[in-house]
Parts: sequence; C-alpha cells; structure tokens
Amino acid sequence: MGESLLFACKDRENYQLSSPNCKLFSFWCRFFNLFMYFCSRKAFQRPTFYISHFTFYIQSFMNYDFDRLIDRSGTGDVKHCKLQEFYGRSDLLPLWVADTEFETPPFITEALRRRLEHSLFGYTVTPEALWTAVGDWLLARHGWQVERSWLTFIPGIVKGIGLVVNCLLDPDERVIIQPPVYHPFRLVPQHNGRLVVTNPLIEERDADGALHYRMDFNGLETLARDPQNRLLILSNPHNPAGIVWEPETLRRVAAICAANDVLVISDEIHCDMTLFGHRHTPFATVSPEAAQCSITFGAPSKTFNIAGIVSSYAIVPNDSLRRRFYGWLDANEFADPHLFAPIATIAAFSPEGEEWRQQMVRYVEGNVQFVEDFCREQLPQIRPVRPEASYLVWLDCRALGLEHDALTDLFVNRARLALNDGEMFGSEGRGFMRLNVGCPRSLLQQAMEQLRAAICVK
Repeated sequence: MGESLLFACKDRENYQLSSPNCKLFSFWCRFFNLFMYFCSRKAFQRPTFYISHFTFYIQSFMNYDFDRLIDRSGTGDVKHCKLQEFYGRSDLLPLWVADTEFETPPFITEALRRRLEHSLFGYTVTPEALWTAVGDWLLARHGWQVERSWLTFIPGIVKGIGLVVNCLLDPDERVIIQPPVYHPFRLVPQHNGRLVVTNPLIEERDADGALHYRMDFNGLETLARDPQNRLLILSNPHNPAGIVWEPETLRRVAAICAANDVLVISDEIHCDMTLFGHRHTPFATVSPEAAQCSITFGAPSKTFNIAGIVSSYAIVPNDSLRRRFYGWLDANEFADPHLFAPIATIAAFSPEGEEWRQQMVRYVEGNVQFVEDFCREQLPQIRPVRPEASYLVWLDCRALGLEHDALTDLFVNRARLALNDGEMFGSEGRGFMRLNVGCPRSLLQQAMEQLRAAICVK
C-alpha cells in the first residue's frame, strides 16, 4: 500500500525529494511502509529485535545516490571482463549482463564488514535468522505465508535448474520452455542431456501498437499431455520481456500442469522489482494445484546487486516432492550456504532493504521512461517493450529492417554497445535486443546517443 501512495504522485517523473511538500509526503509514505512492514512481521511478538531495527531504520533515513558512477576496474566483473570474448572487442559500453551498476546497499556492505572484522572464517551453521528473514520478506512483500520446512538454500538459480533436472528427471524426459525466454532455461537441460521442447509466447499489439505477449495455453496443454514432457520452467516475472503474469494466467498454467503430472519450476528472481504499480504473484499461491506441482526459486541477488554473493533459496510446499529433492540436495551437500550468504540476505530483507528497494525501483522507472521518450522522439524505428518488472528492456528493432548479423554489427561495431542479442532467447527474439537500464542515467544517455549516431549514419 505504501508503494501505491508513492505512485499516486501524478508527476512521478519530476518527483523531487528536495521540495518540502514532497519531502513530507515521502516521510509519511516511508513511515506507513515501516508500520505495515512491522505489522506483517508480527513485530510486537519480538519487541527488542524490532526496536533495534526501528532505531537503525530512523538512523539510515536517507536518499540513495543512483546517479553515482562506480569504477569496477580490478573487480573481475563479467560485464566488462568478458567483452573481448563475447563481442570481439573490449571498447564497448556494457549494458548486457543482468547485474546493475548501482552500488550494493551500504547496510549490506556494513553487515559483511562487521563479520570480516572477526578474522576467523571456519565452518559455520546456517542461522535460523536467515529463514525468518526470507519468510518475513515473502509475507510482507507478496502476502505469501511459507512454512519453515518448505525452505532451503540452493547454490544459485541456474544451478538449481540443473539440480532439479538431474534429481527429478529421467534421461529420456523432456523440458518445456516458452521463448523468447532466459537462455539457461534451454541450455542447462540440454547440457545435461535432456531434450527441450518449446511453447512460444504469442505476440499481440494493443490499439496504440505496443507489443505484448500472452501464453499459448492450447500449445502448452498439447505438450503437457505427452508423458515424456515432465518439466515446465516458468519465468515469473518474465525475462526478457518483463511480464508480470496475471494470477488467472498462472492458475491456468497450474491446472494444465497438475492435470498432466508436469512439474513447474517458477523462477521468481525478479519478483521484487515490479514497476509502474504492477504486483507480483508467486506461482505457488494461485491455487492448491500450483502449490503441489511446483518448486519456486528466489534470491535477493538481482534486486540488491549481490549476484557475486550467491544466496538463492528454494520453496517446495509438496511434502513428497520436498523430501525427494531436499534429501538429494542434503546428500550431496548442496543445501549449505557459504558464510556470507545468510549475512547479506538478512541485511537485504530488512526495513532498510525495503526503503532502498523502493528508491531503486523509482529510479529504474525513470530510466525506462527515458528510453521510451528517447526512442519515440529520436529513434522511432526502435520500440521498447515497457517492462512490468526488472531493469531489463526488450527493444523491438525489427523496423530497422536489418538481418541478424547486420543488427549485431550496428550495435557492437558502430554504436559500440554491448547488449544481449535477442536470438539468444530463442528464434522468437530475432530482431530484438535486451538493454540493461540498471545504471546511472548518464550512462544510459550516453548509450542512447551512441545508438542514435550509429543509426543516423547507417
């Protein structure tokens, strides 16, 4: 509800916290968010713990600087270090890998620093506070009451897909994906010797010509009826198109899969970055069938820019499925987090984390609007698909009339930009590019100016 108050500010694009009225408005929105957060977490059952959180929250009442340019030289980040290998040149502005150029929140860094001051890093137990933080966050953010026994650590969501494939699928069983979609959904099963079958999303345009996608339920049902098609990997919210799936859509998916004994992995890593008033619906909450036929994966890594601190988790409500999968994880010691994962997650899933998240989301919304305005006014051949979640913008470049190699050459060799080629998400992505707008606006403006200049002399 606090977010809805912020969205009520009509001139959101020009919203300035420096103005006295907006500053007061922001204070009461934040106070309301904190009150609702405490209520949802049953704060009064643990008063000492939450008084300390309230004190820290008030002390850290601040506006974060997402315009700050961070020099990542010497950190070994993939976004810069892999340019030569993947693009054939290293002089590109990198807007591809799905981490952001925003500084990791200071309260996470401080939590890690406090632990580093104790210079002994031996074997540690997983603190129960980790699962309290995850459960409280899911309840406060998404209204999902998860039981402690449903939760376990996994060493990354892409790795988690591989773990499910190897644990729960026979070698001759197949995986369903719905392209254009995040490419590891295809690559991980294939590299583990499983066949992948596709149920492409259907393109539609509204009255204004804006592109939207919907699921092909008839196609999904046809594939689900084949007993060899045993696993659907669902991107929820969807990557790369940024779709926040409606509850009714998810219910229909659950009904089809449950009726045909198809397991669903719901990858919900982008769920905390819903934009423009959209709300995420966890797949497992839409029906009893959905809860019983699914494994949900989540993580704080995309939202809080801590992908290098692997801290992912799985949620499995189904008892027999959970015993089988979690038992296999435990037997192979995959379910034990490293020392710093719980520390970072507990710090992220906190009142300070919620405040930082809201400010980051508002900044990303401004970046999306900047790209939309720039394309409409100066690059009408490129039509951004407005994301409903995440900082990834799906650019429809088909009006440029370029074949795949020519489009890649335009972006890489002429505009000097590193974006994700749409075809990596499936043939349905041909003619598209995926742009990461999780960066200071000055970098985004530089990128768009370079693209405009390259197209003007094409």
